[in-house]
Amino acid sequence: MRPGLIERYRDHLPFGPQDTLVTLLEGGTPLLRAPMLSERVGAEVCLKLEGANPTGSFKDRGMTCAVSAAVREGAEAVICASTGNTAASAAAYAARAGLRCAVLVPDGKIAMGKLAQTLMHGGRVIALQGNFDKALQMVRELADTHPIALVNSVNEFRIEGQKTAAFEVIEDLDGAPDVLCIPVGNAGNITAYWRGFTEMGTAPRMFGFQAEGAAPLVLGHPVEHPETVASAIRIGKPARGDQALQAVRESGGAIRAVSDAEILDAYRFMAVKEGMFFEPASAAAVAGLLKYGHDGAKRVVCVMTGRGIKDQQTAMEHHAGSIIPCEPDMDALVEAVLG
Repeated sequence: MRPGLIERYRDHLPFGPQDTLVTLLEGGTPLLRAPMLSERVGAEVCLKLEGANPTGSFKDRGMTCAVSAAVREGAEAVICASTGNTAASAAAYAARAGLRCAVLVPDGKIAMGKLAQTLMHGGRVIALQGNFDKALQMVRELADTHPIALVNSVNEFRIEGQKTAAFEVIEDLDGAPDVLCIPVGNAGNITAYWRGFTEMGTAPRMFGFQAEGAAPLVLGHPVEHPETVASAIRIGKPARGDQALQAVRESGGAIRAVSDAEILDAYRFMAVKEGMFFEPASAAAVAGLLKYGHDGAKRVVCVMTGRGIKDQQTAMEHHAGSIIPCEPDMDALVEAVLG
């Protein structure tokens, strides 16, 4: 049985051998070559498949660390604000640890697959009449005044866990890529990757991509009412914004915007041409690579943050094909199949 990521990278993480670890054997996700995408952009492109984590998103990397730390510190409950993936992950790891979990989500702005996960794991879901940024502000204030562990990416243990993805990329490539393309919402993940790369003495150029309707780091100011089809990055005030900007500045990269149309084009391209079904936020990384190019890189890694099955509604609304009705007749079937 392979170990979870804390056990695997304990020498690089703030946990000792005596600590109780809350793990679902996260990490160790595949790095898959994308031949059609590589051909289209003229570079070797690989996909870091973070949807292979236990709850289907990269959030599990940070959550194993955040919840393990909460247990070590004697917490009885955890809380987070979320657009979906953090909620599902927090609820799963809290259930594993025997802790209560509460999540604050923007009312009507969470994909049903992610909400279903959270509820099934026993998470207490509070639908806030406001956006993610307001939800995060409120849970931070609550955690400051009550004995509840906050497990959003403002928690340093989250960043520590998520940096291990950079370690794995280096191991799989026998070195760092020239460029890393990554979606940017609350900006914890780009911060974590940069930390991981620098700890290993490498410095790929970091290119982060925000949706045009939720691009505060591109615009240079908060977005009060962020809107995008990519719900996981529908965030107007990134908690790790300054660190994300530092990462791109130090690496010689950039944070840029892509439109919803470009995100959906990349979303369909990856499903139809690469056989990979990602959530729309993941497709932002590919959309950015297609729009802006690879900056002369030979090796590019796109971070695919979560599985498409988490957001079935978007898939059905923007499907690549049609459902064909068919009478129970062989001629009708032949026409439906071959017509």
